[in-house]
Amino acid sequence: QVHVVESGGGLAQPGGSLRLSCAASGFDHDYYSMGWFRQAPGKEREGVSCITQSDRSPYYANSVKGRFTISRDNAKNTVYLQMNGLQPEDPGVYYCAADREGKTGYLCIDPADYANWGQGVQVPVSS
Repeated sequence: QVHVVESGGGLAQPGGSLRLSCAASGFDHDYYSMGWFRQAPGKEREGVSCITQSDRSPYYANSVKGRFTISRDNAKNTVYLQMNGLQPEDPGVYYCAADREGKTGYLCIDPADYANWGQGVQVPVSS
């Protein structure tokens, strides 16, 4: 069974930075995608960034391109999300998810394709 745990949320200033971490366990021999998703109050969960294991090509939502960077340490089954230039539209609960690449595909950004989720971390941005 795959288990996912996020860490690193916290209050940031507008224009500031935060780094989120996500550690997964329970992977078998298959390739797994890992992604970051966020949900603001009253809004649907949306994809922020994801990365596959096989070719490690990252995907970013347009709203975070150039500001957020996802990276992955396959040896540790861990992904990181470096968030720079935080903006008022970035706050929310950030979730990490993992699932087989066969389910997520290389695009890997649709939350409906993931069955294994972390508990989420709060990322508020002070005004």
